[in-house]
Amino acid sequence: MLEKLIWICSVMLVGARHGGVSVGNVEKEFHLELCSLISELALAAASEKGLTFEEGMEDRMCAYSRAVAHFPTAVKEFKWRNGWFYSLSEKATAQGKQDPCPLHTQWLKELKIV
Repeated sequence: MLEKLIWICSVMLVGARHGGVSVGNVEKEFHLELCSLISELALAAASEKGLTFEEGMEDRMCAYSRAVAHFPTAVKEFKWRNGWFYSLSEKATAQGKQDPCPLHTQWLKELKIV
């Protein structure tokens, strides 16, 4: 379940940063950004939930992105999607800790979502 959340939050945010390009374009044209965000969100989720993800998450998510390449991108349902990761950032910074999702936070602010 968390992997699906990480995928949709990552792909949709990277796509939104680039004008709402398709999921396939995100995977192909913005691969490094996508993999960086996937890694960041996976690390934050694993830390928060005390779990370990199976290796190869970026590869699995990129393969899935290619399978649904025609889907459009947009950040939607913030409260139930990216909002969970943003709440981890807010909690950490309120406690004087480092933001566990700095790229995610930066890009949400860039798009004026938060």
